Amino acid sequence: MLLGLSTGHSVGLALVAGTFVAFALVSALVVPRRWPQFPGQRLGWFIAATLVLFVGTLAAVEVFAKESEEPEAAEAVKEKPSTGPGTTTQAQPPASKGDPAAGKGLFEAQGCGGCHTFSAAGASATIGPNLDQVLKGKDADFVRESIVDPNKEIAKGYPPNVMPQDFEQKLSSKDIDDLVAFLTKPPP
Repeated sequence: MLLGLSTGHSVGLALVAGTFVAFALVSALVVPRRWPQFPGQRLGWFIAATLVLFVGTLAAVEVFAKESEEPEAAEAVKEKPSTGPGTTTQAQPPASKGDPAAGKGLFEAQGCGGCHTFSAAGASATIGPNLDQVLKGKDADFVRESIVDPNKEIAKGYPPNVMPQDFEQKLSSKDIDDLVAFLTKPPP
């Protein structure tokens, strides 16, 4: 779970959990050797400290391990209005919201044509998959995921970690929308 968290959240969770684990180990292994009567008359304080650390660890999990809510996820689930009685609503795929012409410029500026074949861009490189073939019939969500998480699904015959992994950090959300629009519906 720690691997899926941001650095700050994983450090915070590790510190809180580490404190509880250290307390438990010291209470179980170190203190009884030095003070065989432990906790003795201080049983109430020991139980209170244990409960505070336990509840603190649970609260830290709630705070630090909480999944971020993505505004795009809520936007992607739009319902189709019903057309009459007895009809049910169905989720529609989100419409592409980018500008294909701007996406073409990004395709060129980011050097995508140096690795991929894509006829709409006049690119014919072979380091990466031929986008005319691998994107045929794919929706905008697949294309977006292929840009921001290129190792999630790798085209057959190509090794992982060849495509840059940092487009989500380098490009704005609008830039990615434009690039996705260009790759899914290139301008005429």
